[in-house]
Amino acid sequence: MPMVRMVEYDNAGPEVKAVYDDIMATRKSNWVNNFWKTLASHPPTLRRIWAGVKEVMSPGRLDPLTKEMIYVAVSATNNCEYCIHSHIASARAKGMTDEMLGELLAVAGMANQTNRLANGYQVPVDAQFKPPA
Repeated sequence: MPMVRMVEYDNAGPEVKAVYDDIMATRKSNWVNNFWKTLASHPPTLRRIWAGVKEVMSPGRLDPLTKEMIYVAVSATNNCEYCIHSHIASARAKGMTDEMLGELLAVAGMANQTNRLANGYQVPVDAQFKPPA
């Protein structure tokens, strides 16, 4: 259950509707998901987070599927159920298969394990890994 009342499109003020319209146009969708409807309870946060997501997830040197898969890995690591589901759905729409998801989660899980070991043992960083001074 959300901590605030979600804002449905029909009940949104002009500022929120403008962001919703941009979300739907950008995503070529006819609906706004619950994440955005929840953030709309505080329009400045909705506007700021949507602008950041739109910028970061827009086309760049990384292809859209890679970006979604990174989002899945981080969401799994952070244990965000909502983000895991929404970004797996987005990644599947961009071509991710079950085999790719399995490999992605295996890499994320291994990275978490080795990161914790390196942190726990306080392993010093090899000079060869550091950028030249």
